[in-house]
Amino acid sequence: MASIIQIGGRWRALVRRKGHPSYCQTFPTKAQAQAWARGIEADIDRGQALAPRTVLGRVVLVSDLIDTYRKLRDKSRPIADTSNEHYMLKTLQRRLGELDAARLTPADLVAYAEGRRDEDGAGPYTINMDISKLGTVLRLAGVHLKINLPDVVGLARPLLTHLHLIGGGGRRERRPTEDELLRLVEWLHAQRGEIYADVVRFAVATAMRRGEIVRLLWDDLDAGKRLVLVRDRKDPRRKAGNDQWVPLLNGAWEVVQAQARAEGEPRIFPAHEQTLSKYFKDACDALSIPDLHFHDLRHEGISRLFEQGFDIPRVALVSGHKSWNNLKRYAQLRPEDLHHGPGGPPAAADPDSPPHP
Repeated sequence: MASIIQIGGRWRALVRRKGHPSYCQTFPTKAQAQAWARGIEADIDRGQALAPRTVLGRVVLVSDLIDTYRKLRDKSRPIADTSNEHYMLKTLQRRLGELDAARLTPADLVAYAEGRRDEDGAGPYTINMDISKLGTVLRLAGVHLKINLPDVVGLARPLLTHLHLIGGGGRRERRPTEDELLRLVEWLHAQRGEIYADVVRFAVATAMRRGEIVRLLWDDLDAGKRLVLVRDRKDPRRKAGNDQWVPLLNGAWEVVQAQARAEGEPRIFPAHEQTLSKYFKDACDALSIPDLHFHDLRHEGISRLFEQGFDIPRVALVSGHKSWNNLKRYAQLRPEDLHHGPGGPPAAADPDSPPHP
């Protein structure tokens, strides 16, 4: 019988059988510890138990492989500390890092996915991205360290899909109402600071991603043409150097001009993209606004540009999309708004803020 005990904030599983080496691992949750111990005991009963895989005399943990993967990436395309990939790897390391990489099981990945869903609120698409990244780490780092690791991600995928723990991104059609936007801006201004309220206004006006917003530089403004240079814009075929001049329409220029310039700070909006998401969620929770994400502001901004009568090429100049197939996912137009003509319905005025797009 395995021994499962809590040590600090973690759970240690210890399996001892006569004639076999001892197996010991610690886990973030009791369920993970129990699942791992059951897998070890089942292997022993079937006569399939192996000694823990070692490199240079020690067990190779998932965290070791993640560290190795980061070092491999440093030689080609370093992972920025502000990137989604960085936080994805941190999450994998926090939840799976202390597991023996050679004994990772589908049950471990199910426990990981359930924890991400229940504790972090992650959806099937986000968890699917995590699992895919784990597969990349195991494959590349394992080869580099000359470890023959089983394809646990491939084995786990059918079960994870069956349990609806992973899935595609689907198509979001959630747009904030004018009232929701006004309330969000007011709450952020009062509770978190004017910069976070301004970022929401700016995101709707420009349809920019949060990472693009916090990277904008004062030196990249063209005051004469009211443009800003968005550097390294997301593109599936170009990971760097995809810079684009974007017009600051519909009050975006006024929002920029309202920002304070701090000595030694080159950015227009000196905030962290993860902080933007956190504060936006805080505001939605406080105001009981359901199922609204910061990225939905990009959908809103693009939809408003179409409602203003801009055609596809002109909207793409703002959004950065290269094809209509990708751009149309962001155009959540309301059929009833066509009664108001190309400009759409009149927006509610906010006397204390720059005009909304």
